[in-house]
Amino acid sequence: MTRSRRHPARLTSLLALALLACSGGLAAKASAEASWRLEQPAPPPAPPGVQGSSIPVGLGRIGDVEFWAPNRGLLITAGNPPTIPPGMWAYNGVEWHELATVCGASDGRIAWAGPDEFWTISDGRAGQVGESEGGESPPLEDNTLCRFSGGQVVASYAHPAFQSDSYQAMHAAGCLSASDCWFGGDQLPEPQFGSFHLHWNGSSLEPEPYPGEGHAVQDMHAFEGRLYESVQLSPVDRLSEPSSEPPVLHRINPQRVTPTFEPEAQEFIPLYAPGELAAELDFLHLSASEGALWGAASPSRVRDEREGGEGPTVIRRAEGIWTQLLGPDTHPSAHELLPHEVLDALAAEPAAGSAWLALDSRADSSEPSPTAPALVARISAEGRLSEEQSLPSAQERASGIGPKGAGAKLACPTANDCWLATTQGWLYHLAPEGERTLPRDTDPAFTGPITYRPPDQGLPQVPPDAPPVDDSGLVEAPPNYGTQLAENAEAATQARVAVPLLSGLSSHLVHGMTLELRFHLAVKARVRLIAKCRTRVVASTSTRTFAAGSRKIMLRLDPRRWPTKLDLQTHPLAPLPTVSANSSTIGTVSTGFFVLPRTSLSGAGSLP
Repeated sequence: MTRSRRHPARLTSLLALALLACSGGLAAKASAEASWRLEQPAPPPAPPGVQGSSIPVGLGRIGDVEFWAPNRGLLITAGNPPTIPPGMWAYNGVEWHELATVCGASDGRIAWAGPDEFWTISDGRAGQVGESEGGESPPLEDNTLCRFSGGQVVASYAHPAFQSDSYQAMHAAGCLSASDCWFGGDQLPEPQFGSFHLHWNGSSLEPEPYPGEGHAVQDMHAFEGRLYESVQLSPVDRLSEPSSEPPVLHRINPQRVTPTFEPEAQEFIPLYAPGELAAELDFLHLSASEGALWGAASPSRVRDEREGGEGPTVIRRAEGIWTQLLGPDTHPSAHELLPHEVLDALAAEPAAGSAWLALDSRADSSEPSPTAPALVARISAEGRLSEEQSLPSAQERASGIGPKGAGAKLACPTANDCWLATTQGWLYHLAPEGERTLPRDTDPAFTGPITYRPPDQGLPQVPPDAPPVDDSGLVEAPPNYGTQLAENAEAATQARVAVPLLSGLSSHLVHGMTLELRFHLAVKARVRLIAKCRTRVVASTSTRTFAAGSRKIMLRLDPRRWPTKLDLQTHPLAPLPTVSANSSTIGTVSTGFFVLPRTSLSGAGSLP
């Protein structure tokens, strides 16, 4: 059984029947009063000495649009140089305006942590740390975080490239509270298994990978007190335990609730036709409104290569039950209302019992055209499709407004109030005439422009290439203290080396099953202990931050999956102190990824 084929020629008659069938509903009546219209903001003021322009231009690729309230919204953009720099824009109920010229991203994400606090997945900054491996430049796209609070960037987070615990590109972000935020992305690099995650616990940002499943995390949304994340299934993903029905959704529980991650049982999510492979659907776009979590996915290229693409699948979770609204289990005529192959965005419409879909052709999705129209459609909680339309509207086209690219991002802060961002960075607004503006948000935290991003925590800071210019006013040469003194000073400088981060390693088993590892840290550092049976992870601790000094970490072992190797991951959070090269305190334990020898386990149950 395959997904139903579409017949575009029947679109007009079927759409008319669908509109007639639901014309008496409140949702249709309310939406008929609202219309989509292009509402592009003016460019930001030009720098001093540069002639500016008030003619709107595209904002560049917009990675995300999120709202805290109908008159408080944010978007993150890659920019459209030289007019639009990468950064953040804010909506105040009346207009969009530039909020920050920092923390932009190639395909960034936004996570609200509070009314005046939010996080962004942002691009790294070239040149802060000159690191490379074999001439390769460090990756910068979507692998750093910015934390905004009170109208400024209060912290920036990154990690050195080409390490086992380097930050991977992130595609999803969400917060359950100001002290419980998650960020997910690509699978971990070999030989590790799992998907990359970072967790903000209110005081520190720690790696918390999803173990075992190497599926890239693509979307994340809060619903009923937990975060739901969707993953992209691929035939080439690395898995510790391959499964014929891998979960497409995970639930992330609040802090202090165990387990941290729970897979959403695949048999309860009606996604596939009989015989359809799990990798034949792309990841689920997620959105939530009162009492319902929505998901929508397009056919993946795996299906395209096998027998050609078909329409999207839309599902909805309410009262604990998933229902398929559009897909292989629905009536064939439902799919024929959507003669488009790709779903690019989904937004549930609060208090309306419906959601908006942004659609595109497969060809344009691969290579977005600046002259493609934006196609949208509305789907009800009963699976009825309506209001499929092409933007700009006929009225706008008649006034000289041309297409501005396909729809890429959607957000609906309230009923009959939605925003659509196109691939070229243009904004359409759904609202009733006469209600297109709201009371202006005057919170100074969203006035901008924010121009400063602090140094990245987690990266060593680059010292200047040369000593600072002498501006003391002294021009005479320094006094000559003698050749011998100068030579001794130079020798002393060259003879100092950094002490190792780790020293004093010892371990033993407690009660036969719990490994206690003791060590001394030279400076504050992040530490994680992983137990492996050959290449398979059988136990691990969470990543913890320890202050300098003598410390210990405990790891519970499973006698049925006894490890053959222990990997201790460490990352210093401060510069290592230096000592004389002849000092007897210099050890041999290095920083970074440290592999413990087998003999580090002693007593009953030690490694073979």
